[in-house]
Amino acid sequence: MARHAGSASEPESSDAGSVRLNARVYGLVQGVGFRYWTIGKAEELGLAGTVENLDDGSVALVAEGPAWKIHELREWLNSGQTPGRVERVEDSLSAAEGSFQGFRAR
Repeated sequence: MARHAGSASEPESSDAGSVRLNARVYGLVQGVGFRYWTIGKAEELGLAGTVENLDDGSVALVAEGPAWKIHELREWLNSGQTPGRVERVEDSLSAAEGSFQGFRAR
């Protein structure tokens, strides 16, 4: 089971404002389709952003959208339903910048 290591507070489910999630996912998350499953989940939620493999074997993602949808993505990342094996997720929330169109792999 994945552990959530972020220090950001949970968004309010009634908060309709857009937020930005910056997350780093550690574990066996490269070479297992993790980025493409993440794109699928983000598109299902109507989020915009990017996901990319990093040289240290982790995956970085930035996603923007309504706070409740970002919360759903955070829950999914920590759920054990992702491909591979997530050992931990470090994340933070900030105000959305509106700099993305769609969700894509980098």
